[in-house]
Amino acid sequence: MVKVLGLGDNVCDVYLHTGLMYPGGQAVNFAVFARELGAEADFMGVFGMDAAADHVQASLQKHGVGCTHCRCYEGENAFARVALVDGDRVFRGSNRGGVLQQHPIYLDEADLAYADAFDLIHTTNNGFIDGLLPALHELRPLISYDFSYRWNEEDRVDQVCPYIDFGFLSCSDLGDEETKALCRRLYEKGCGVVTATRGSKGAAVYDGAQFYSQLPDYVTPIDTMGAGDSFATAMLVAILQNMEKLGRTDWENAMLRAHILPGALKTAAAFSARTCLVNGAFGGGAAVPESLRARFYREI
Repeated sequence: MVKVLGLGDNVCDVYLHTGLMYPGGQAVNFAVFARELGAEADFMGVFGMDAAADHVQASLQKHGVGCTHCRCYEGENAFARVALVDGDRVFRGSNRGGVLQQHPIYLDEADLAYADAFDLIHTTNNGFIDGLLPALHELRPLISYDFSYRWNEEDRVDQVCPYIDFGFLSCSDLGDEETKALCRRLYEKGCGVVTATRGSKGAAVYDGAQFYSQLPDYVTPIDTMGAGDSFATAMLVAILQNMEKLGRTDWENAMLRAHILPGALKTAAAFSARTCLVNGAFGGGAAVPESLRARFYREI
């Protein structure tokens, strides 16, 4: 069975219009979605010590996601305030990672040995782990990184690209040629396969040999939270599952990529569309407890 690790952020997404909080965060979403897609999945990150952290941890346990190498520190768990506008999630501020800011993830020898047992490690621009990528690059797993909208931060791109096999970019405002130029630029900086998602305009993927494209499966969204994460997860898991089925490990082979990527992108589009029909990234909403109400609704 394919085995993957979500490394980085966890967040409680607080929906201001309903008073419900949902488990989330890009690395958490990846691990939960991967589990739904039939992979063995763990999450490694930092939790605070409050009801928000308890809710995210309980949700991971419910979905069968392992958390054996997580850390907990006194203080606020990460949270984000969310509104929905015509089904599209809009962020209204956050506490910027909570305790993760003061206690970023570190990797000791036991952590590195643990991480080395996975087929792929997925992390993000919100995980405070960019400095760990050189060490992760030396391990066996493929490395995936979600830049979200921060692909225009040159220092980050220069620091990250040499150490990742997959890069994901959110760039719905770019035209076709701008998107292709961006993908080529990140590839030239060292990123193995670059995927640019552009909402209703679909996704463009560049592997250094050719471009691939995938239109979305159109649905009327209830909530777009987690749509990009579900696309990335389904694409990556499909790639790994096909490689396992074929008995291949040489992802750098252009012919192998050409064989696998079109089907993986179709799988990703279908799975991402289903995510848009669920409240929160993957459900699991709970009423905001009194202990968190003042914190969640304060000015940020």
